[in-house]
Amino acid sequence: QVQLMEFGGGSVETGGSLVLSCQAKRSTYSAYCMGWFRQTPEKGRDWVATIDSEGSWKIAPSLEGRFTIARDNSKIALYLQMTSLRPEDSAMYFCAAIQRGFCSPLPPPDDYESWGQGTRVTVSS
Repeated sequence: QVQLMEFGGGSVETGGSLVLSCQAKRSTYSAYCMGWFRQTPEKGRDWVATIDSEGSWKIAPSLEGRFTIARDNSKIALYLQMTSLRPEDSAMYFCAAIQRGFCSPLPPPDDYESWGQGTRVTVSS
């Protein structure tokens, strides 16, 4: 497992932007499939995006065009850039990791071995 910690959550108005960061504490981070999820009491946990060790990524279809996932293996970091935010994007956002370099087929949440504590995003109307 790898220890993960998210940063960058906060409160923004509709239409605003945020960049979430996830810092990993493991030198073999580059060998991990990484993902972002979000969770609300009403909707439960939803998949947001994944990125593999080579940088190939997938975004949830409903978020394409507004959200971008990226990683910097040299900094052992994962990012989620969120633009044109809407109130329905309000959630607790989590990063997660699987100790393998590929993310295909798309891993279900239960496959992720490591999770951060989450960072809250609130979008006001």
